[in-house]
Amino acid sequence: MTGLDVVTPIGVELAEFWKAALAGVSGVRRIAHFDPEGLPTQIAAALDDRALIEEFRAEAALDPQEPRGVVVGVRAARGAVAAAGAHAVLASPRAGVFVGTSGERHDLRDLGDIAYASRAAGGPVTRSGFINEFARRAARGRFYRMWPQYLASRLAAYFGIEGPTVTVQTACTSSAQAIGEACRAIRRGTIDVALAGGAECIVSPLEVQLFCLLGVLSRQNATPETASRPFDARRDGFVIGEGAGFLLLESADHARRRGAPAIAEVAGYGTTCDAYRVTDEAPDGRGAIGAMRRALDDAGLAPRDVDYVNAHGTSTPMNDRVETAAIKTVFGPEASRLLVSSTKSMIGHTISAAGAIELATTVLAVRDQIAPPTINYRVPDPECDLCYVPNTSVAARIRAAISNSFGFGGHNDCLLVREIEH
Repeated sequence: MTGLDVVTPIGVELAEFWKAALAGVSGVRRIAHFDPEGLPTQIAAALDDRALIEEFRAEAALDPQEPRGVVVGVRAARGAVAAAGAHAVLASPRAGVFVGTSGERHDLRDLGDIAYASRAAGGPVTRSGFINEFARRAARGRFYRMWPQYLASRLAAYFGIEGPTVTVQTACTSSAQAIGEACRAIRRGTIDVALAGGAECIVSPLEVQLFCLLGVLSRQNATPETASRPFDARRDGFVIGEGAGFLLLESADHARRRGAPAIAEVAGYGTTCDAYRVTDEAPDGRGAIGAMRRALDDAGLAPRDVDYVNAHGTSTPMNDRVETAAIKTVFGPEASRLLVSSTKSMIGHTISAAGAIELATTVLAVRDQIAPPTINYRVPDPECDLCYVPNTSVAARIRAAISNSFGFGGHNDCLLVREIEH
């Protein structure tokens, strides 16, 4: 890994984010870019600074119609490429782009406007009228920008990437899986260099209500800053977040030839599926266990070689309990000495972008030999009994670390990074 950058609610470039993460800053607040009144959950870790988004748009000379998720994705990708000094090497058939995202969601106001405009002479809304109006607007180029594959294509065009252009949509594991598959492509010699990561900006009335109906969102509306409390006995659900993270990955030989210093090595990747239910993880944690073990095997490391785990840590009752048990199963007696923390305590759950942002956090922990905290940890849960780096970052020897991502549909992805030997 030779470059990385992020856009998050607590920092819109890498140094700013890392400083805030180590200080335990919360990016959760009452939703401001639409009126959340009447929704069961009225809080989020949203990128709702319109002036900042427009600044990003202008910097990259992006079209006014580009969705927010695309704008922040391009911003993070540009930062990663600049940090790696990799503009020239990306414009090649030997480069690829791998993106995890669900695309942009249709706003209820857009759909209402289509329904209103589709009526014939002020008559009732009909199915054919709505479809025709929707298709007419799609043909003008507005709606194809909302498709999941659009961001990867946009990045390929922006940087001149002529190799594989891949979009992964596996819910909360999307960008982690995109990064893992990029590493596999480099290993097998398909490409030399990859831009990999993810972006997600889907905090909307429809999306918040859907997650509320699933029963997975926190409803601590009165105290948004402390609503995301992974592994704490008071946890009542996750806080939806927005953001983007991208990394520049290349083979060691390729980086060496162009004189690019490596930040860390992505040494292991494990991916599994629970094969259980669409919305629930297997209660025995078998998929999570399998992903972590495969990542360790892929890296040729033993549990004793890992010092830090950046947990999926959503702040839902079931996830945190199952993940804790899975870590204890994989690491055995070594689990008690591990430092385990959740970035989601500060930036919420950025869904498709979570894996990329959290891997970036893991890399920074290895680079700087410090574990960021799990904030809002106050009341221990007897079923969550690991060292969760409560509320204050901890300096420690971190030789290798893993980043866990688990998603709806039973998807499980684990990425293992280790320090570069000099």
